[in-house]
Amino acid sequence: MQCDRIWRNARLATLAPGPGLGAVEDGVLASRDGRIVFAGARGDGPPDLDAPEVVDCHGRWITPGLIDPHTHLIFAGDRAHEFELRLAGASYEEIARAGGGIVSTMAATRAASQAELVESALPRLDALIAEGATTIEVKSGYGLALEPELRSLRAARELARRRPVAVRTTFLGAHALPPEFAGDPDGYVDLVCREMIPAVAAEGLADAVDAFCEGIGFTPAQTRRVFEAACAHGLPVKLHAEQLSNLHGAALAAEFGALSADHLEHLDEAGVAAMAAAGTVATLLPGAYYFVRETQAPPIAALRAAGVPMALATDCNPGTAPLTSLLLVMNMAATLFRMTVDECVAGVTREAARALGLVEDVGTLEAGKRCDLAIWNIERPAELVYRMGFNPLHARVFGGVG
Repeated sequence: MQCDRIWRNARLATLAPGPGLGAVEDGVLASRDGRIVFAGARGDGPPDLDAPEVVDCHGRWITPGLIDPHTHLIFAGDRAHEFELRLAGASYEEIARAGGGIVSTMAATRAASQAELVESALPRLDALIAEGATTIEVKSGYGLALEPELRSLRAARELARRRPVAVRTTFLGAHALPPEFAGDPDGYVDLVCREMIPAVAAEGLADAVDAFCEGIGFTPAQTRRVFEAACAHGLPVKLHAEQLSNLHGAALAAEFGALSADHLEHLDEAGVAAMAAAGTVATLLPGAYYFVRETQAPPIAALRAAGVPMALATDCNPGTAPLTSLLLVMNMAATLFRMTVDECVAGVTREAARALGLVEDVGTLEAGKRCDLAIWNIERPAELVYRMGFNPLHARVFGGVG
């Protein structure tokens, strides 16, 4: 079998369906035209496997390229001052109600050009890439008006043209209430549903639609309207749910067959059951939990027992998770949420792909999938979760190149 490239003498964490990480000790991986054609034990490979380039991995581990399924990478400005306020005792909700929070970032983002948004996001993206990320999700949600939301989504798409990375874009117009709609959240939701979603869909700028269902965000009834408009335009949905309180947003998301429900610190048993029945992924964000000093962790044991897939993400954003390290996310998930090593590694590969609706294309080392790889200088996968502030990446491969 003629291939473009072969990686030999490797240990593989294939993440293929089944128990554990799908570990292969004496592994070989081959690619052709940017796709994996074989990943498995050397003795199980085609006898005529050949390629003009053969890479000796010297026993290094190969995992799928890492995937960040929840980021707010496109924004202008920062919120370091709000961090100081929180250190002095102010809560996230108090800051938001006083005009800070998302609306503060909105003003800076509205004032920024598309080129400025791209340039400010590139260092954050580069940090993720440097740790082996090959696919990321990027949300809008800091424009909160038609033109700046479109500009943000265009900037997110531009990132994939500037760097060797796959970008999935999510429209998050229902992120917060802009000042011009103060006291009229239903009027703003009308704008999101009747103007923004049709315009986003017409331009093909989003792969999904998200909303912030929370006391300081939007009610379940308003969120339902956003979901109905998204579905009417053929866009899948996901949801920020149960972060600060339990409004039963996860069950609502599951009702619409959502790709994921994210945060979930206040998720109840009914929400877990609804997600399990719908196949909705739980995307957990330990960086935000840590940064805002939450005390109620997501119900990991209940999610695990119900068989709900658990993804992990940075939630990179200026207010509650200025974080650009999936390696640190894994450590936080293990230490703060008591997730296992296998769950953490799957959370930034296979289950992260599932949260983006991409598990048929990326997230595992299987024939037919895009050849996105992270090659690590480690002796065992637990090192990826165990270390803090240390990057053992040896090489990153995107679409068979790297």
